Amino acid sequence: MSIETLQVYWWIIVSLLGSILVFLMFVQGGQTLIYNLGKTETERKMLVNALGRKWEFTFTTLVTFGGAFFASFPLFYSTSFGGAYWVWMAILFPFIIQAVAYEFRSKPNNLFGHRTYEIFLFINGLLGTILIGAAVSTFFTGSAFTINKLSLTDMANPVISRWQGAAHGLEAVLNWRNVALGLAVFFLSRVLGILYFMNTIQDENIFIRSKKHLIINLIPFLVFFLAYVIVLMVRYGFAVDPLSQMVYPLPNKYFINLIQMPVVLLMFSAGVIFVLLGVSLPLFTSGKSATSGIWYSGSGTILTVLSLFLIAGLNDTAFYPSTTDPQSSLTIHNSSSSHYTLTAMSYVSLLVPFVILYIWYAWKSINKQKITAEEMESESHTY
Repeated sequence: MSIETLQVYWWIIVSLLGSILVFLMFVQGGQTLIYNLGKTETERKMLVNALGRKWEFTFTTLVTFGGAFFASFPLFYSTSFGGAYWVWMAILFPFIIQAVAYEFRSKPNNLFGHRTYEIFLFINGLLGTILIGAAVSTFFTGSAFTINKLSLTDMANPVISRWQGAAHGLEAVLNWRNVALGLAVFFLSRVLGILYFMNTIQDENIFIRSKKHLIINLIPFLVFFLAYVIVLMVRYGFAVDPLSQMVYPLPNKYFINLIQMPVVLLMFSAGVIFVLLGVSLPLFTSGKSATSGIWYSGSGTILTVLSLFLIAGLNDTAFYPSTTDPQSSLTIHNSSSSHYTLTAMSYVSLLVPFVILYIWYAWKSINKQKITAEEMESESHTY
């Protein structure tokens, strides 16, 4: 394959991993609802254990997403992770305390008590989702950095990427559009967390409360998501001239990308419909169908986020724009690994379907039976 084909292929792989990560953040969303849905210690124990069986999936996917980005587009990795390190440290910290919480929450003679570790889980659910959403939004809004590859010849300071400003990435939260997407991801993760609880836990009281909070969280999600998408479609984007590789602002660039890539437009539309369908099932149906919303909304989340990633990087678009120097903006062409590296990695990527099958098998094996209060009383290992 040509290097151009490999660059597109790997952008699709990275985008797919990113979209799966957003879906799996139902764990983070569920962690912020422990005290909303669980009113007794047994109910909270059921909620935490439902999430504890899945939290590794989110963490593993986050690491895989970062690793794939590093290997396929190393200049982005060095620019963002090397320059905006404060925001990435702020994202990493909540995931560290999440692991600590699941490890020690139910240990005998717990020094800090359950409540402390449940606060850790809430912090992870709140900051992890909002900061990741804000970081992803910079793919559209841009960041303050410059690129000078000739700096490699400067033996005293061979640094290609230079970040402007002392905040080193935290300035992203000062842009209301970044915060809007972060809040949309936060409320979406709560919606998905509620649907997951409905599918996993067999308890009438939790189910009734879940239906109430499903509506409460759906409304702000739709407000923030629609506001972000509408502004994204009508504002300018960062286009790349295919011949000169010059980057220039183009009005309605991301809307144009959707129109010029009808498959992506179809995916985006189907994704939104599936998300809404999954939410409507527990509200308007009963029986088994009322508990299957996570599969519809989860699939819709993957399709929708995948579509946003694709319009950010394909169709001659700079996926990581520089607000300081537009010509320093990163594209899938000027930031990728070599042809040899991308080719070698492509063979490794053939294992991805097997990994997905393993995740599906592990998911089904863990969730053979719904979690009940009786099970929590008799189970030897709990989180």
